[in-house]
Amino acid sequence: MSCVHYKFYSKLDYNTVTFDGLHITLSELKKQIMTRERLKATDCDLQITNAQTREEYTDEKAHIPKHSSVIVRRIPIGGVKPAGRTFIVSEYGLHRRLKHTDSSPSMSLAQLAKTPNLVDANASEEDKIKAMISQSIHDYDPIQ
Repeated sequence: MSCVHYKFYSKLDYNTVTFDGLHITLSELKKQIMTRERLKATDCDLQITNAQTREEYTDEKAHIPKHSSVIVRRIPIGGVKPAGRTFIVSEYGLHRRLKHTDSSPSMSLAQLAKTPNLVDANASEEDKIKAMISQSIHDYDPIQ
């Protein structure tokens, strides 16, 4: 018997799906996970990602080799609709950044350096970082 180890993104422990052969198709793996976890195919779809390479399996006929480990995420049937915000995952955790739908012109670096709250400023991330660096070294300037 061959197996594929899977875990949901929000869980800590892996579960196992067993099958005959050297590999399992993505569609068959999804069916077995949904059956095991008692999920309804009409409620959600599953996004399957290789746990080691972080490669997402998108082709339903893709072959997943035996003894692989995968990460599973539940997604809505119609896919994920873009919200007014994006999420950035870094090695330090999950951070949220709101998209600016404002069409007003961006602030200059001099204006940004005087802005107390850079999060709400209408500027690129790169300019905000430059302004933050400028603000942080201002008190230590030898002229002061």
